[in-house]
Amino acid sequence: MSNRRITFFIALALFAQESTWNFYDNQVPVLLREHLASAALVGALMGMDNLLGIFVQPWIGNRSDNTRTRWGRRIPYLAVGMPLAALVFVLLPWTTSLATLVAVMFCYALIANTTRPLAESLVPDFLPPERRGRANAAVKIATALTIIVASLISLLVVDEHPKAAFVLPSVIMLAATVVLLANVRDSRSRGYQAAVAEDAAAGPAPAGPALRQIVAGLVTDQDRRRLLLLLTVLLFGGAWFASRSLITPYGMEALGLSRGEAGGLTLPSGIAYVAAAYPAALLAERFGRLRTIAAGMIVFAAALAAGTAAQTATGTVVAFCLASVGAAAFTINAAVALWNLAPSSRVFGAYTGLYAVTWYLGGFGGPALIGAVVDLVGWDGMLLYIAALAMLAVLVVVRLGRLQRLHRAARATTLNGSE
Repeated sequence: MSNRRITFFIALALFAQESTWNFYDNQVPVLLREHLASAALVGALMGMDNLLGIFVQPWIGNRSDNTRTRWGRRIPYLAVGMPLAALVFVLLPWTTSLATLVAVMFCYALIANTTRPLAESLVPDFLPPERRGRANAAVKIATALTIIVASLISLLVVDEHPKAAFVLPSVIMLAATVVLLANVRDSRSRGYQAAVAEDAAAGPAPAGPALRQIVAGLVTDQDRRRLLLLLTVLLFGGAWFASRSLITPYGMEALGLSRGEAGGLTLPSGIAYVAAAYPAALLAERFGRLRTIAAGMIVFAAALAAGTAAQTATGTVVAFCLASVGAAAFTINAAVALWNLAPSSRVFGAYTGLYAVTWYLGGFGGPALIGAVVDLVGWDGMLLYIAALAMLAVLVVVRLGRLQRLHRAARATTLNGSE
């Protein structure tokens, strides 16, 4: 299967998954606000899916790494998880109490978290290192389109049909599952074939390393680059998810917009992200991934800080457009940087899961932290608080860049000495 063709199918799978997640971030906070007055509690409950991801995603990633079937190691799980997640998602607006709403949120998050790292892991499975950046850009463009989809549903459907609106993302998920299963078997991928070859070389114990071994290797390795990269992901994930999870109540409380209008604030930023995604991959190839990541986070923080000064609906839309351009530079390149540091094709799924752990751990803590600050000092400065969190991530990646330069210098010295 050609690189472009497999990239399309991976993008379709992630588009379907993120269609439900983005609509979830847009509209479930409003469902929670019907039962809760505290922004901190709303933020914490909205981060529950990310907390579950901390446990589920690395586990399912590692489990899929060690799965061997004629369909491959990722597709069997996607074939079950995606339809189940779609069916549970439809139930969210039909809940009648906080307890039932939280229970359905938990079920949806638990099932959907099993599919997230698997579709992403298909990128390093099928594509060689030199093509992963551009392929990941194409995949992220597809997922960014879901921001537009969620915003359009909010603008055009939610105010008139608040329950029926949840059906649309579910239908997208089910349709994409059918297309994916009809066309993709990851048993044919480079990564799967390499893992099978490594299994054969390992002798009578063909299973790959356990998750605890992989984590222990990360922690004990004297090379701290992977840990610093994951810390950067943690901090910026907190800033990103806070900006997404709390934007609808921010628009209603600080800008005086209706629920549908506030949910639509992110629509233009989705277009900006799409426009910036592929150039972000090209810039990383030219100037380096870490420099591109750092520059993107600075743009993200500066844009949101400026949005605090221009606190109108128009000013917020412009700020989110610029912030999304910066975020694209991070999201396109951070996962690729971690994949390229992986020691073996047998751990791609686990590394994707660990990336997700730190990203969604930030997604759990970020909205709760920013929501707590909002409870103390009000909604007006929310964008500035998010910008401060993003700048902490910039400081970490600067340190990571220094280690990367030292590593390259040491490797060059070793190579010259061996000649």
